[in-house]
Amino acid sequence: MKVVVVESPAKAKTINKYLGRDYEVIASFGHIRDLPAKDGSVDPEQDFHMVWELEDRGSKRVSEIAKAVKGAEKLILATDPDREGEAISWHVLEALNARKVLKGVPVERVTFNAITKSSVEQAMRKPRQIDQALVDAYLARRALDYLVGFNLSPVLWRKLPGAKSAGRVQSVALRLVVEREMEIEAFKPREYWSIIATLATKDGATFEARLVGADGKRIQRLDVGNAEEAAAFKAALEAATFQVASIEAKPAKRHPQPPFTTSTLQQEASRKLGMAPAQTMRVAQRLYEGVDVGGETVGIITYMRTDGVDMAPEAIADARKVIAREFGDRYVPGAPRKYSVKAKNAQEAHEAVRPTDMGRRPKDVARYLEPEQAKLYDLIWTRTMASQMESAELERTTVDVHAIAGGRRIELRATGQVVKFDGFLALYQEGKDDEEDEESRRLPKMEAGDSLRREKIASTQHFTEPPPRYSEASLVKRMEELGIGRPSTYAAVLQTLRDREYVKIEKKRLQPEDKGRLVTGFLESFFRRYVEYDFTADLEEQLDRVSNAEIDWRQVLRDFWRDFSAAIGETKELRVAEVLEALNGLLGPHIFPDRGEGKDPRACPNCGEGQLSLKLGKFGAFVGCSNYPECTYTRQLSATGVNGEGDGSSTDGRQPGVRVLGNDPTTDLPVTVRDGRFGPFIQLGDASAEKGAEKPKRSSLPKGLSPGDVTLETALALLSLPREIARHPETGEPILAGIGRFGPYVQHGRTYANLGRDDDVLEIGGNRAIDLIVAKEQGGGRGRPAGDPGRSLGKDAESGKEIVVKAGRYGPYVTDGNVNATLPKSVNAEALTLDEALKLIAAKREAGGGKKAPARKKATPRKAEGEKAKASAKKPAAKKAAPKKKAAG
Repeated sequence: MKVVVVESPAKAKTINKYLGRDYEVIASFGHIRDLPAKDGSVDPEQDFHMVWELEDRGSKRVSEIAKAVKGAEKLILATDPDREGEAISWHVLEALNARKVLKGVPVERVTFNAITKSSVEQAMRKPRQIDQALVDAYLARRALDYLVGFNLSPVLWRKLPGAKSAGRVQSVALRLVVEREMEIEAFKPREYWSIIATLATKDGATFEARLVGADGKRIQRLDVGNAEEAAAFKAALEAATFQVASIEAKPAKRHPQPPFTTSTLQQEASRKLGMAPAQTMRVAQRLYEGVDVGGETVGIITYMRTDGVDMAPEAIADARKVIAREFGDRYVPGAPRKYSVKAKNAQEAHEAVRPTDMGRRPKDVARYLEPEQAKLYDLIWTRTMASQMESAELERTTVDVHAIAGGRRIELRATGQVVKFDGFLALYQEGKDDEEDEESRRLPKMEAGDSLRREKIASTQHFTEPPPRYSEASLVKRMEELGIGRPSTYAAVLQTLRDREYVKIEKKRLQPEDKGRLVTGFLESFFRRYVEYDFTADLEEQLDRVSNAEIDWRQVLRDFWRDFSAAIGETKELRVAEVLEALNGLLGPHIFPDRGEGKDPRACPNCGEGQLSLKLGKFGAFVGCSNYPECTYTRQLSATGVNGEGDGSSTDGRQPGVRVLGNDPTTDLPVTVRDGRFGPFIQLGDASAEKGAEKPKRSSLPKGLSPGDVTLETALALLSLPREIARHPETGEPILAGIGRFGPYVQHGRTYANLGRDDDVLEIGGNRAIDLIVAKEQGGGRGRPAGDPGRSLGKDAESGKEIVVKAGRYGPYVTDGNVNATLPKSVNAEALTLDEALKLIAAKREAGGGKKAPARKKATPRKAEGEKAKASAKKPAAKKAAPKKKAAG
């Protein structure tokens, strides 16, 4: 028996089918070892000796692998084909050697870029040894992240209460977001006017021409700067005669974009599908590891963590065949297209992200995939096909018009673009973040010398706009351009910034929270070198050289630690007052904005004598008066209130961070948003000091919801949790949604399932809740089904709802999203038809399966958690507590 080790159960299941009974494929469930979250795990004094610790889950996996290896013919490490995959294989081998279980068993390392039968079988025929240079690059990266996180984060905690962590890449990404916000705040709008003439040809066809010159001088976009100048030009044009001066038509080509890398896939999925980078990578992982397509489990895309844009020759040949069949020979270029990466520090060891079978069209597999999987596969397939299609052929036309007004000659210009041959545009056009596409216009037929008739002259006022905030897609693009971090880590970095509440997403744009501004300000003031873009990019370049076996990984760490440890040492004597004064200066325009009233922006508005300054309390930073305690003026960090209204101030000595939303219409008690020791929360009523008084009802805020975004309606909805959202398909018992100590959850009896990152506790529907509960009951994790996602049978002609057959805890069942009907034992789930399913659902509905039970009295969040705690207390613990969270981001 040959033992094969891979990362995930899904990958193991797929590969096991390909290799047959002579192989046993075991999943390691990702990394089995990690650096303990404590001092000394990386020891600079011992030449950066690293102490690795088997996690509880990892220990079980190693035991399982060790048991299988005893007496095995061979051990094959088949983890992913990148640094991280190489590291997992290395960890497995090290752990097995530590247990001395190999005893002469040969060990091989194989990699494959796609999980298909041919790719796996080919990889098995070309084994190699573990690539130590890749492992060294992993060790260096891991040590650097640890050294930064576990040395810099405590400095933040001591000098800047409320800050949570700093990270080698995380802090630089945060700086990008903060600096863009400062650019926006410092931006001064500039007035300008556009002058556009609507003209008609001799045939009566109209077009628009823009003012571009006058009296022999060129006029740029911002040159007409006020209403008087615009009015003068408009009056002159209204009295002018117009004539076509020249027409120029130039052929042009637009070429397709290369197939996806990790970074461009995240960017385009964000633009076109609205998927966050982390969500994109989760879905892509499923597509790579294998999905059931018509009874066959197969990986339908290649490995999704890659910097490469090239494709295998056979894949290109297959793509060209599909293009010819689907679009015709005219759409196939004369020679295959070759692409190269332009990004800084790019590694091109792997192929681009592409379909494993070019002939597997999106419409052919959509019925086997979950909706988000189908959308992402469609995006990958169309981008890949377009990358090998013929260029689009365009004709760009420029018409110059002269307007003669008395002795003046005013110049106008019209431009148009016509697609002569659509080429790859027939299938795909790349999205954009910030630029506005000018609509392609076809200009009417005219000739030089033709007279034109004036239809309308329009003068329009505009103001220049600040640079846009980063979207997740544009931030990923900027980080890649600067060479900051690796594309495979961008999703985790962005998620960390949100989890730490350093940034929030407003209208799909990243906006720094005050906490994030303070951290960036502190690091720029006292650790500027380590948040410099060039420094971070240079470090990445050194890590790439380590992976190419060009330099020693420990030397990289020695060079880094020498200067970094000195910088840490210099902050030991740093007083909090010095930190606050530095932040007052750096963040002054944000904290103390000049209102243009001629007053000192830092003058206390309450006493008129003191100076406003940053202060630190146990709940974080706020602004207070230097005359405290005589003057008790305080306000939020921002000069505007939490909700953008007022100044968020208090003069009665209260801790800042209490905002009244309004009164509960049922009890008439005040509803407030408050800062608490463990984060912001909502409270109904005020706490009473009287002994035995009932505590006010409270609810924590779900992750991603900023205190400033909470409305009275949202607060009341959160306070009403837990709420009943469905009935269990088997027991008929209610399924509740609420927020507990560990975040949002759904509950059925004593079963609790945490919501996924993309679930909203106030919006989650019955179908999703049932899936989460069933997955939990079957042993699945948060937000992911443990079993088959279901097979679509088609849509109900009357309701339009999709009918799906799924595997449930008590056997297969069919559902329309509202009603779940268990299949009789005599019915084969694989042979079930749409008509049979509709009959089962109709029968269940008639029996009352689709009706909602009478509302029952809702428990408070505290009560729900108490019930959970009681239930847990009655059962022996299934597993040990998770290790403490790492400080490193």
